[in-house]
Amino acid sequence: MGIYIVVLTLVLAWVFALLGLSAPGQPVDASFAISALHWMFYIPAGWMFIVSGVMHTVFAKSTAKNIGWKTNGFQYELGFASLGLGIAGIIAAYKGSGSWLELSIVITAFLVLAGINHLVEMFKNKNFTPGNTIILIYDFGLPASLWALLYVAGLVKF
Repeated sequence: MGIYIVVLTLVLAWVFALLGLSAPGQPVDASFAISALHWMFYIPAGWMFIVSGVMHTVFAKSTAKNIGWKTNGFQYELGFASLGLGIAGIIAAYKGSGSWLELSIVITAFLVLAGINHLVEMFKNKNFTPGNTIILIYDFGLPASLWALLYVAGLVKF
């Protein structure tokens, strides 16, 4: 059940942006891309990472089982890193574009490499648990969303 919430946070951020709802920290005259970025940093890059931090530490055994892992010390480190990313995401939503590029680089490295690791688990170890497969939508979807929106907002050039 929890893994679906992860994906739902990404979907909700897009839905709220598409509906034109004002995001936390968003300026009044924000373009669609800026508004959507505020939502991305606030929900999937903010609160979802905080929830992930709690899940990987406080509920470590059940989270590991859902992914097809065994609980270990590295899982706690993952939880601590997720907590830090989540706090940074929420702060970035309120502070605005001054921190978005740098935080997007960190989030992208973290999630894309985690996604590659999940793919390796799928093909090498035949780990097709929902926590190892469905998470790929978030692992690749959030970075793709951030970079597309940064580009559309004119905050990065490719």
